[in-house]
Amino acid sequence: MAQNERSILVQGVVQKWQDEKGFGFIKMGNGESVFFHVSEFKAPRRPEIGEHVVFTLGQDNQGRLQAKRIQELSFVQQKMANKNSQIRKRNQKRSAQADFEEGQKKRLFIGVGFYGVLAVLAFTSEISWLVFGWYIALGIITYMMYAKDKKAAQNNEWRTPEMTLHILSALGGWVGALVAQTYLRHKSQKPEFRMAYYLTVVINLAGLLFVMAGGGLEGFL
Repeated sequence: MAQNERSILVQGVVQKWQDEKGFGFIKMGNGESVFFHVSEFKAPRRPEIGEHVVFTLGQDNQGRLQAKRIQELSFVQQKMANKNSQIRKRNQKRSAQADFEEGQKKRLFIGVGFYGVLAVLAFTSEISWLVFGWYIALGIITYMMYAKDKKAAQNNEWRTPEMTLHILSALGGWVGALVAQTYLRHKSQKPEFRMAYYLTVVINLAGLLFVMAGGGLEGFL
């Protein structure tokens, strides 16, 4: 038997066992029986006739075939199931992390893009630079309020009311809220909060478009 074949796991059933002598025979799937010694049985007990085991094939000092590194089949199956479960969890975690990072990029792109549009509108005198500054300031303030609220949640301190966060978002700080939800992972899982947040974005953008259409930008601030 080639050296690389000896590491292949073989299944079998303990066919004979002589407890007083410490050895027995395992019947393999092909019908052949192979000798084994109790020193190769890795379970913390004595072998039992009829139990299913997994092992590798090797040779003794005289070149005779014998079973090596014998383990209970149920133990190996459970071990493999646990390993597969860990692999699945690790893959799911990696997939979730990849999705999260992709979401980070998209949300950051939305925030930067919105500020870019405001800058273009301000540069072309479609809106006042004060409006642009207002959005920047509210974005920073809103982000800081999210950070403060997350720290308070971690330390069991007084929380910032959700209504306050929504009002800041509706007034123009929704980009800061978006960045905070993404990078701080705060207020990003609660469905009710997320729906209310999206509503504040719609309200703010509708208000901005209304003011721009009416030409009353001076009164916007």
